[in-house]
Amino acid sequence: MANTRPNILWYCSDQQRWDTIRALGNPHIRTDAIDALVASGVAFTHAYTQSPICTPARATFLTGRYPASHHVYRNGNAYFPAHEKLVTKRLAEAGYDCALVGKLHLAAAKHYEVRTDDGYRLFHWSHHPTPDQAYGHDYENWLKHEKKVDPQELYANLNYFCGPGVPTEYHQTTWCSEMAMRFISERRDRPWMISVNPFDPHGPFDAPPEYLERYDPAKMPLPRFRDSDVERQKAFAAIDQQTKQPDDPRVRKTIKPVSADGGHDAIASARNEYDALDVKANYYAMIEQIDDQFARIMQTLRDTGQLENTIVVYMSDHGEMLGDHGLILKGCRFFDGLVRVPLILSWPGQFQAGLRSDALVETVDVAPTLMDACGLGVPPEMQGRSLLPLMRGEVDPQVHKKAVVCEYREAMGG
Repeated sequence: MANTRPNILWYCSDQQRWDTIRALGNPHIRTDAIDALVASGVAFTHAYTQSPICTPARATFLTGRYPASHHVYRNGNAYFPAHEKLVTKRLAEAGYDCALVGKLHLAAAKHYEVRTDDGYRLFHWSHHPTPDQAYGHDYENWLKHEKKVDPQELYANLNYFCGPGVPTEYHQTTWCSEMAMRFISERRDRPWMISVNPFDPHGPFDAPPEYLERYDPAKMPLPRFRDSDVERQKAFAAIDQQTKQPDDPRVRKTIKPVSADGGHDAIASARNEYDALDVKANYYAMIEQIDDQFARIMQTLRDTGQLENTIVVYMSDHGEMLGDHGLILKGCRFFDGLVRVPLILSWPGQFQAGLRSDALVETVDVAPTLMDACGLGVPPEMQGRSLLPLMRGEVDPQVHKKAVVCEYREAMGG
């Protein structure tokens, strides 16, 4: 088959909120490569996930169907429904050479994830790189055989929550880029697509030391907070991840507000190990590292002469509370910090360049958009709405949907 259809580079970070890109208004972070993608493509400033939790969110954008239809409501499900068809499988059936690098998380992924019929020829899987998950995945093999590093030793001495992490050379995000660059550089006579899914900037907020030193917590913007927030969170105590097990302060403890010092005039979090500003400094540092690794993949597209015929998608599955309203991580909340995500698409000469759309869009729209852009038609069972007419300038770029849907349904499991 001649390679006449576009290639697809689909980069999905994990737990990255919408307001973490310099070109889209955040002066506190460096995101040069993502900024360049914004300049060359279409940035959707009001893109919303259909779940604030990983598995249902990912099931949605990979099927183009809402959680109420695919019934993947929670993390920790034993398997992904066999009757639900991923867009990657559809692309493979249309002749695409498909690859996955990093996280998938359509089912429980403690040590290894049971695969569905996903369409990926190449499956370089790695979920959460921690000491208790140091073995049994492809990132581990890379560390041992190429980097000559013991994964258990590499992760064993790290501060679990909010502190310097694995050096860039050995980082899972770096591994994702290395594997993606190799796949993109393969010689083939058919179009390809690759899903690149690093675990960052998901907690435990442990950026590489060389990135963390660039971000001073005292200079971080303050969380969005009002005095009434703490009291209101109590209403969710029985169902929310952040308060369900308050005896585990690493991930459960609510960030408590106190009057700030250091020149700030608003309300900030207490200066302790759960300080929202320390968390934010690590979080921003992790995103800068992602940006640098994303830049390497984009350079490979240029070096191999494939940039002009490649659709690039940059997005995240859901956001992160990051101290807003006295909360960190994720749970049964629908604040913008948690459910509003980056969504940027570029295809030189085909999509408008430098367009910033304030239209309401959903991550469920990504799969039908890719099918449409590849000339394959949108399957009737997909419930998302293609963004292609908007990106090509055929319709008003500021209008797409009247509302967005996001649901929780005990998504964190028991």
